[in-house]
Amino acid sequence: MTMEMKDSGSVVLTAYHPHNPARIPGMDQSFVQDIPPSHSPTNRKSLSRCRRLNRMLSSESTPPPAFSRSNSQASMDSTSMEDFWCEVESIKESSEDGSEEATLLEFKTADEGELEAEWLQDVGLSTLISGAEEEDGQALLSTLTRTQAAAVQKRYNTYTQTLRKKNKHTVRDVRDIFGTNDSSPTFETVPVSPVPSNGIQLPGQKPVWKSVSSNSCLDCGLDKANPSVTEELSYEVSFSESITVLPKNQEWPKNQRFKKEDSALPKFIVRKSRFGLTEVGDLSPEDMKKIRYLSLIELTAFYDALGVELKRNRVERVRGRENGLFGVPLTILLENDQKKVPGIKVPLIFQKLLLKLEETGLETEGILRVPGSASRVKNLHQELEAKFYDDTFDWDQVRNNDAAGLLKMFIRELPSPLFTVEYLPAFIILVEKISKIKLQLQALHLLIMLLPEANRDTAKAFLQFLKKVVANEGKNKMNLWNVSMIVAPNLFIYKGKRANQQEMQAAATTAHIVRLLIRYQDILWTVPSFLISQVRKMNEAAMNNSKRQLMFDKGVRKLLRRKTMERERPERPEGAVTFPPYLQSDIPEGVIRVYAPLHSKVSMAIQLNSQTKAKDILARFHCENSRGSSQNMRGQIQSLHEIGGNIGQHCLDPDAYMLDVYRANPQAEWVIKPKAS
Repeated sequence: MTMEMKDSGSVVLTAYHPHNPARIPGMDQSFVQDIPPSHSPTNRKSLSRCRRLNRMLSSESTPPPAFSRSNSQASMDSTSMEDFWCEVESIKESSEDGSEEATLLEFKTADEGELEAEWLQDVGLSTLISGAEEEDGQALLSTLTRTQAAAVQKRYNTYTQTLRKKNKHTVRDVRDIFGTNDSSPTFETVPVSPVPSNGIQLPGQKPVWKSVSSNSCLDCGLDKANPSVTEELSYEVSFSESITVLPKNQEWPKNQRFKKEDSALPKFIVRKSRFGLTEVGDLSPEDMKKIRYLSLIELTAFYDALGVELKRNRVERVRGRENGLFGVPLTILLENDQKKVPGIKVPLIFQKLLLKLEETGLETEGILRVPGSASRVKNLHQELEAKFYDDTFDWDQVRNNDAAGLLKMFIRELPSPLFTVEYLPAFIILVEKISKIKLQLQALHLLIMLLPEANRDTAKAFLQFLKKVVANEGKNKMNLWNVSMIVAPNLFIYKGKRANQQEMQAAATTAHIVRLLIRYQDILWTVPSFLISQVRKMNEAAMNNSKRQLMFDKGVRKLLRRKTMERERPERPEGAVTFPPYLQSDIPEGVIRVYAPLHSKVSMAIQLNSQTKAKDILARFHCENSRGSSQNMRGQIQSLHEIGGNIGQHCLDPDAYMLDVYRANPQAEWVIKPKAS
């Protein structure tokens, strides 16, 4: 059956998983009775009911629901979605027996102007709303590409038009903000020519690509038994700038069907440029905050270029538990865990569940799919809450299927979903409205960059575990599509009015999203270099603004004027900027001084040439200090870090060519220290 759904704009979602039908308004109870019970190898009746439901959902004779979805409908054959619906029923039974607590989220309605105001705040441009002259906002605007600038301008225009209609207050004219007298104002944008990875565009320089070798590119999606099409991804140019013009009134493909075979997914490679690749954890928190601003702008511009509306939920703040393990917000869990293990990035209970399954459960047949005992899982849940932090919980008593049940329960009971309530619609839309996997992957990449740090780190740990499950398919009988179907309802189903129809329509879509997340995770947690380039420009603009502000400070100008008169020299032209002495280096061009606090030889001047890599500098320090290194350094992986200048802190790829990095940021300091885990 092909189901259609039109967005009426008036539906208010009232709850999010964990799923408890008794607490969900507007739920069709007749459908609940037809949902199959938990899938178990020993329960043939359960299996039969799962199949019967699947046939019901696939039957062309079944009348369509009361509402329809326009454009595309992702679908699969009936047997391929069987595990998905059995997992949904298993979740329902867990909530009914009281082992899970339902968390209600109230979704707010808002007019278009309010939504755009929130968007401007979320991208770091609250200055456009407040009217204040904030340097960060000006620096951000100065880095935007053509398509990014158009996306910002479109949202700001909608915001101002809405306010004028409401007669709320005087709104700043867009021409006053962006300094143009044209009736159709535009931003001053940066060129869209390719920029070096992790660097700024150097005059007359073109990106240099390395030849393919074992370490020169990032491979994702290759199944050696099932060779697939290979495509190359570029991080050098903004995704939105690289989209070709779409024909007007383009219709998206209807009845889009996914092929469940792993070989249907293409192999993507990301070539390393001379700047190497940068993972999410390689940048400072301050720079990652700017990456999030730019990612939301870029994602919006990307959807605009594709002619797709970027929707997001507007949810009231929800308070979860402040202590315990399950149902506690990730940020609070981490705050509590960091008192015990400083610097930890993934909750301890989540790490322990993953470790338990990796040590004993990866080869268990049907792991994740075959549910554990509901009563045992409930008892283990209560025992963990009481004993985990006292280190008195006996992990040997936990069976593998029960541990998998606890892992999925932890994810479902998060007060806010792992991929955030706000952007769940954007995840769904990227598959429903975008048919090409390469474009889906680019949108998914930006959505991962948008995640809060705690969510992104926890999701990464979870996906790394799922990849290991799939790697053991020969023994556990869980291939990529099986795992994706089981995990999808735990990550993406949320309840509201007409919740059952929404679930049915999103089933294949969410499973496909999970499949992309697992298969291409190495790509998705790599920061696109065009975003890093924009962060560098943003930092440079902020530094220049600070210098100008210093020069025009009243006290400084007065002091300069007096000293000028005393020396009988003509007054300096207003606006002239002089670099302070500490920025004027006496080190020759192409020579850097590298500091290594944990080595016996703590610093060394190194002459760079066109072939010097970061790993060459690390090897030189290791050779010089192989006998005298401190005990603290032994056993730790050392990395070369770029600190200061136009970047906060940047852990360099061992394959990065240092002369190129140095030229992109000549004011940086270079420090060898352990990479943040």
